[in-house]
Formats: sequence, structure tokens, C-alpha cells
Amino acid sequence: MATFLHRVAHWAFRRRRTVVLVWVAVLAAVFLGAVNSSEAPEDSASLPGIESQQAFDLLDERFPGTEADGAEARVVFVAADGQQVTSTANRSAVDTLVDEVADGPQVAGATSPFDAHAVSEDASTAYATITYRTTADDLTEASKEALTEAVERARDAGLTVEVGGSALETEPAQGIGEVLGILVAAVVLLITFGSLAAAGLPLLTAVLGVGISLATITALGSALGFSSTVGELAMMLGLAVGIDYSLFVVSRYREERAKGHQAQEAAALAVGTAGSAVVFAGLTVVIALLGLSVVGVPTLTKMGVGSAGTVLVGVLIALTAVPALLGFWPDAVLPRRDREGPRRTRGRRPGRFGRNRNSSGNSNGKGTTPAGTARTPWGVRWARFVTRRPVAVLLLTVVGLGALAVPSLNLRMGMPGAESKPTTTTERRAYDALADGFGPGFNGPLTVVIDVKGADDPAAAVTGVSDRLAGTGGIVSVSPPHFNAAKDTAVVSAVPSTGPASERTQDLVRTIRDERPAIESTTGAEYQVTGTTALNIDVGRKMQDALVPYLAVVVGLAFLLLMVVFRSILVPVKAALGFLLSVGAALGAIVTVFQEGHGAGFFGVEETGPIMSTMPVFLVGIVFGLAMDYQVFLVSRIREAHIHGEQPGQAVVTGFRHSAQVVGAAALIMMAVFGGFMTGGESMVKMVGFGLASAVFFDAFVVRMAFVPAVLALLGERAWWLPGRLDRLLLRVDIEGEALTRRALVPNNASGDDDRRESVTV
Repeated sequence: MATFLHRVAHWAFRRRRTVVLVWVAVLAAVFLGAVNSSEAPEDSASLPGIESQQAFDLLDERFPGTEADGAEARVVFVAADGQQVTSTANRSAVDTLVDEVADGPQVAGATSPFDAHAVSEDASTAYATITYRTTADDLTEASKEALTEAVERARDAGLTVEVGGSALETEPAQGIGEVLGILVAAVVLLITFGSLAAAGLPLLTAVLGVGISLATITALGSALGFSSTVGELAMMLGLAVGIDYSLFVVSRYREERAKGHQAQEAAALAVGTAGSAVVFAGLTVVIALLGLSVVGVPTLTKMGVGSAGTVLVGVLIALTAVPALLGFWPDAVLPRRDREGPRRTRGRRPGRFGRNRNSSGNSNGKGTTPAGTARTPWGVRWARFVTRRPVAVLLLTVVGLGALAVPSLNLRMGMPGAESKPTTTTERRAYDALADGFGPGFNGPLTVVIDVKGADDPAAAVTGVSDRLAGTGGIVSVSPPHFNAAKDTAVVSAVPSTGPASERTQDLVRTIRDERPAIESTTGAEYQVTGTTALNIDVGRKMQDALVPYLAVVVGLAFLLLMVVFRSILVPVKAALGFLLSVGAALGAIVTVFQEGHGAGFFGVEETGPIMSTMPVFLVGIVFGLAMDYQVFLVSRIREAHIHGEQPGQAVVTGFRHSAQVVGAAALIMMAVFGGFMTGGESMVKMVGFGLASAVFFDAFVVRMAFVPAVLALLGERAWWLPGRLDRLLLRVDIEGEALTRRALVPNNASGDDDRRESVTV
């Protein structure tokens, strides 16, 4: 692997104009494809295999011409203090609104609150239900404007009017996540490298990769069903991994130049060593993302495929475009004091990062820094501290992360609705008004679809089911049945006494379904429970059931890959255990803030509730891939030092000497990118950004910087043990660049003449 990538980088450095032109041509081609492509589809809520979806499908079949998930507007009227909505003036304003909206385009029906008994007991609140013949995404601006204008006229009459439902759902406020992430990344890179060029190159290549990926996703959106959400996730991951992968290659290039290598050979060595780590780190991310298909949710599968493609583009750019760009400006990425030195001395002055260092990067071959030289890097000091106290550090990290993970045992999954929106939105105000006037259950009614195709007396069968539902504890009311034209299917709405996100509502749905065999045997009718509330409950259960199989597939495949990379059994086991600690702590932090509300105000979370159903699986997939990034980059340098003859403890110190600062910078960049998405107004987006940022922090700065060196120090030589038979069976990959060691030990190698020609700035 290292030798092959070494040749690739040599070619890219020599043919740098061709490489850059090819990438620019690819960007132009996919951009043209995106411009001429059909509009991408909206996110689909279709979830095969759950009862709620089966009920939706039955509604589409038995009620032709209507959309089971058609748009709906629930217009809530609240009278002024001391007044009632049933007064003559207020009633006239409500009826006027309903009549105006009923004649509007795309409207299937408009029900007055006075005809549907939708008035609260104290007559202070009422609501009208407006249904549409199409989904919210297909509503025209004319339909929305007609409803909005009618609402404004009702407000002018003195009523407080708010609109819930999907028809006028407001878009969440856009944050500055991408901009903030890039700005923080630029600052971190500038501090790390001390060079504008070195900081700018990873940003440039990351933006190139994200541009190509987003354009490709847009171009293929119609054909493969990629929605805008796929692009958003791809952009978030593309920025993070694109910057990191280029960062590792550029950092290794500077290190090789500091040892005295000419520009072309330094670029080739950087790609041969750090590039090998990039390849396998990228593969672990791809495995984690493609593994989302195991969950069985089409939307997650598409998100995984699109993001995996983005990661692959980032890997290819790091292996080809980075050495090509280094060929144009070979000295620009070096520290300021070294930019002129290499040209004048050609190897006689290695630079401040490599004075008289041996091949493993130590100052004197023993891992110590002689008196009078530069200050010992913080990574070295920390590694020495950990290796001297491995037991204490290990216990502290395990206990600390374990304590943070404890709240995750109380994880409740669901899909936050209008209750999680800011109070500045009309949906949230409508939600609160309904809860105050009618009780919290009115915001999450259960839709029961009754199939009486096989019943002897369909009307009596529906009545029997409705009566049994009305007698179930926790049900406040059941609406009159609505039959289809064939009279073989009816729909009733059952209102719970508790809110849609309540655990008692989940128990109620379970009770209704558990009573189904008895009810069906006495009435002869079959029924299914659906609606938004039941759908969210079913999705949460599906995600929970899929979590363990998903973990098994992803961790199993990554374990095999890491065993091939590190030629060890215990190192992959350690990596998996460390990942479980970090993801457990991240889930605990999410539950603490977004479910239990501790510190919610600090993060701008206005309403707590269940954790988004897809969040745990999503977090596991993304964080596992990113965690293995740090695992490969850090441990590969430790193993490289060990292979080159250092003792296990000293190899840990050497590995930290070369990688701790870069891994830390990479983690800060990822945290900035993910944390930037918390600036948006949507609670779910805040949750994703917070979860990923906290998981990266726990994994990079606690697990990889403390747990990993402590375990390696305790294991010693045993960390690299692999049975002989298994060693012969496994594919051999030279990620540490053993084949390049001899070349690396001879700075002015045979390619030096070519290097001298290529190192001139053009």
C-alpha cells in the first residue's frame, strides 16, 4: 500500500497541472449535471415494515384521490380575556374564515369548530381543521396565501389566531454552521502550522471535495432519490473529513521536509505513510455509513450512500490533489524560518522540526530532547505522564466516561414535533393554545383505520371498535367514523389524555394494539393505529431494535479491517471498547441536555422531550467512522515507531510526538464544523450538532489521548500479538511504510535531481 501510494504521489507531483485540470474538469462536469438535473425529491417518511406505514398504505388504497399524508392546517382561535369564541362577533369571524378557505385551491375540506364540536368547555378556544388534496410539499403559493390572508382578517376582527399542522410549517432559522466551521478551522490550522499556505491548502481541497460531492448528489438526486437532507449531511461530513485528511498529509510533508527530503520525495513519503492511514481511516468511515442500510430505513440508507461517496472523494483528493498542489508551492507550506532554507541548503539544514533527528523523529534516538533545544511538545509530555501512570489514567477515563453515559439508560426516543419549535413560530403557539384549551392529547390524536371488508355488518363492526376504543383508559374522546365510498373502511380519531411525546401515550398505543385480537374476534373488524404520534412511536421502536444489529455489523467489519492494518487482535478490541465509551458518553450528554433539560437554556433549547428516533443510530454510524480516523492516525504512528525498533512505552511517546498535535487540531476542526450547526433554529439540528461535537470531544481528547496510551502502556509487547496462522491468512498492507524506510533514511536519494527540478515555485 505505502509503495503504491508513494508512486501515485510522485506521479501527481510531476503531473501536477494534469491532476489539477482533471479535478477542475470533474467539478465542472458534475456542476453542469446538477444545473440540468430534475428537482430533488423531498424527504420520504415511508418506513416499510411498521404498522403505521401499513395503515397509511391502506388509506391510500381505500380512499383513492386523497393523500394519507396530505397537508393539514389546524387553525386555532383564542378569544380575548373574558370573551368567548361563541359570541356573535367572534363566531362570525370564525365562520367567515372557514367559508373563505373552503373555496380555496387544493382544499379537500374545511370543518367549522361549531359543527365538529371543536370548542373548549369554557368556550375560550376553538379550532377548525383544513385538509388538502396534496402533501405540504406540493401546496402552491396561492393555497398558502389564501389561508394566510384569511387568518390575518380573522386577527383583525379581534381574535388570536394561530396555525398548526403541516400546511404553513415554517422553515427553521438558518444558522451560520458552515461559515463558522470554516472560520474556526482556518484559525486552528493557522495556529497549528504557522503558515497561511499550510492552513489554506486543506481548506481549499476540502471545499473542492464538498463542491464535487454536492453537485454529484444534486445531479443524481432525481434518479437515486437523494433529498436535500442527504446533501446537508454530506456537506457537514465532507468539510470535516476533507480538512482532516489533507491536514494529515500536509503535516507529514512538513515533517519529511524537516528531515531534509526534497519536495517531491517528501510529498511521496507523506502520501505513502499518512496517505495509507487516510485510506484505511476513510474505509472505516465508509463502512459505518454504508452500514446504515442495515437499519432498513430508506432515508438513512440514502444518507449513508451519499455521505460515503463524499468521504471517498475526500480520500482521493488527499492522495492526488494535495501532492499536486504541493508541487506548485513546495516551500509555501513550510514554517516561515524554513521557507528559504531548503532552497539554499538542499538538505544541510533540516529545519526547526527536525534537527539531527533519526527516522523515527526523535532528537537523539532515545526519545528525549537535549538541553538547549526547543521545548518538549505537549504531546510528548502528556504521553510520558500517561505511560508512567497508566492504571490511574485508565481508571479515571473509564469511570468518568461511564458516569457521563449513565443518563443514556433513560433514553426515550421519538420525533420532536411542534412542541420543540421556538415560541416565535405560529405552530408552537397553536400547540400551546390547544394544550391549554383542550388538553395535551389534542396535539397528538391517534388515527385508527378500521377494515370491515370481511364483517357481516360493517356499520355495527365500526361502532363496536369505536366503543371499545372510547372505553380504553387514557382515551378522552373518539370522533364519529368517516367511511370511504365503498363502505368497507372507516377512519376514527382517538384523542389521548396525554401529549404526543409522553411515555403514557406510548403505553396507550401499545395497549390499543394488544387489545386488538379480542376486539377483532368480537366485532369481525380489523384495525390499525397510525397518525403522526403512532408513526413516531413505531419509528423509535424500529430504530431501537436496529441498533444492536447495526453495531454488530459495523464493529465486526471495522474490527477485521483494523486487524489487517495493525496486525493485532488486542488493538482492534481496544479501539472498539474506546468507541463504546465515547458514544455512550455522547448519548448521555444528549439525554442530559435535550431530554432532561439540564443546561438546555445555555444551548438555546426551549423545550425538552424524547430524543430524535434516528439520532442514536445516526450518532453511532458517524462517530464510529470518525473515531476510527483518530485510531488509525494515532496508533499507526505508534506502531511505525515500534516497528522501527523502539520499545512499546517509547513508541507511544514517539507516536504522540508526531500525531498528538495534528489529531487535536483535526478534532477541534470537526467540533467546530459540527458545533456550528447548533446556531440554527431547529431543535433537531441542534441535537445533531451537539451530539456529534460532544462525541468527537470525548473520543479525540479522552479516549484517544488518555484511554489508548494507557492501555498500550499496560499491554506492552502483547498489544501487537497476532497468532502466526492468522498472520499468514490476513492480507498484508504496509501502512507504516516499512518499504519506504530505506528511502526515508537517505534524504538525497536517487530522485534528488528530479526533486530539484520540481521544487521550484511555479
